[in-house]
Amino acid sequence: MHPATIDIGVNLTHRSFASDLPAVLSRAREAGVAHMVVTGTSLAGSSRAVELAVAHPGLLSATAGVHPHDASHWEADAPARLAKLAERPQVLAIGECGLDFDRDFSPRPVQERCFAAQLEIAAATGLPVFLHERSAHARFAEILAEHRSRLCDAVVHCFTGTKAELHRYLDMDCHIGITGWICDERRGLHLRELVRSIPAGRLMIETDAPFLAPRDLKPTPKRNEPALLAHVAVAVARARGETVEALAASSTATACAFFGLKLAAG
Repeated sequence: MHPATIDIGVNLTHRSFASDLPAVLSRAREAGVAHMVVTGTSLAGSSRAVELAVAHPGLLSATAGVHPHDASHWEADAPARLAKLAERPQVLAIGECGLDFDRDFSPRPVQERCFAAQLEIAAATGLPVFLHERSAHARFAEILAEHRSRLCDAVVHCFTGTKAELHRYLDMDCHIGITGWICDERRGLHLRELVRSIPAGRLMIETDAPFLAPRDLKPTPKRNEPALLAHVAVAVARARGETVEALAASSTATACAFFGLKLAAG
């Protein structure tokens, strides 16, 4: 029996889940995943995330936002469209939003304007923000700091950064999302030390499925899925020197408080 967990970031609208989503959701429930927050990464994708949440009440919720990769599509009517979408009860956070100076799929000034606009919407709606940052820490933190006092809560999703970056986010009263990156022997080993310094009330776990399948699973799955959150939980708990039951309980309670979730009994 797996302890109950919440996957705070899963891309269930991704095409790789189109043919077998019911089975994916069933495996997640069997693995103890009590709730999943479906990530919105574009206006159209956020609408699809909401549709999924409507179809699976109690199991799925959604975020609504525009990923920095899609910032070039942030047009004049985007703020009003996103604010309207945020009125849906299934939407628990604004995002995924932020900066990605690693891929640079959208020009950096465009990313920055799109990010700041979504932080304004979060402040106006009172919703927390679900944040993305890659190779852009200094500018990302600068923009976030300008808005942080007006935001109710913020989570830096899929944190993979340095000790200094982690403590900058914690000093800004941010939550931290940890994925299966912690299982990556090439790039994630430093996280095994860093997760020890994340307060229990600030730590949440996620798969970011279908991406970031844990590399220490052999054979490594071609597609990540929310059922593998149980594996992420074990890795995080081991790194923190606590039981998986304690880690699951604290991360689930933190996610419920952050997103305003109430899990169904049983």
